[in-house]
Amino acid sequence: MKRVSWQVLLGLTLLILSIIFYLLHYLIFRDYHHIFIYLIGDVAFVFIEVLLVTLIIHQLLNKREKRSRLEKLNMVIGAFFSEVGTELLTYLSDFDPKLDSIREELILTKDFTDREFSGLSKRLKSYDYGVDREKVNLEDLRGFLVRKMDFLLRLLENPNLLEHESFTELLWAVFHLTEELAHRKDVSRLPDTDRQHLIGDINRVYGLLVNQWFDYMKHLKGHYPYLYSLAMRINPFDQEASPIVQ
Repeated sequence: MKRVSWQVLLGLTLLILSIIFYLLHYLIFRDYHHIFIYLIGDVAFVFIEVLLVTLIIHQLLNKREKRSRLEKLNMVIGAFFSEVGTELLTYLSDFDPKLDSIREELILTKDFTDREFSGLSKRLKSYDYGVDREKVNLEDLRGFLVRKMDFLLRLLENPNLLEHESFTELLWAVFHLTEELAHRKDVSRLPDTDRQHLIGDINRVYGLLVNQWFDYMKHLKGHYPYLYSLAMRINPFDQEASPIVQ
């Protein structure tokens, strides 16, 4: 209410001042003809000013600000893959019995084109992500994720997450899986129903993780070739990957 009252008061003050100056103009020059000419001209220009400032300049500034926020968020995504994502993806992909059908396509090179990125992106969205429930070591996975819980919490506190829906979804999925595992004291002795539930959570993380990794690689290829170079050399899908430049 205080803010509205202040705005109304300011509006009335400005309107009164405008009337006073128009009256002063008339008292000095006795020429209402010019007063109305300039008054109508100024009012007419207001609509153009609103168009320029509100619809055009404001939108351009918003786009620039959003681009800046997304750029900062890509730094957060990079930190996520450095700390958690790449190692987690390497671990989960090792238990994917169907991975060989797309593994070679996921070994990206410096010559990868936008067309190839686009084609592979569509293929990854239709891929059936799943890990072998009998081979996944839940104890190892639990230990890894619990150690990263503080890091995940700090990422979730980032106010820019809302700008990147897919990464936010991935982060929540990883955090949910971490909590599920953390609340079980002994994951080596679980009933089949509970193990199947956890495998479902793992498969969700795996699918989101692969697609986010691919989008991030595409971003690095277009904007940071030197970071892309390292990411290629530690590709989690390349069984012969090595950070050493050959």
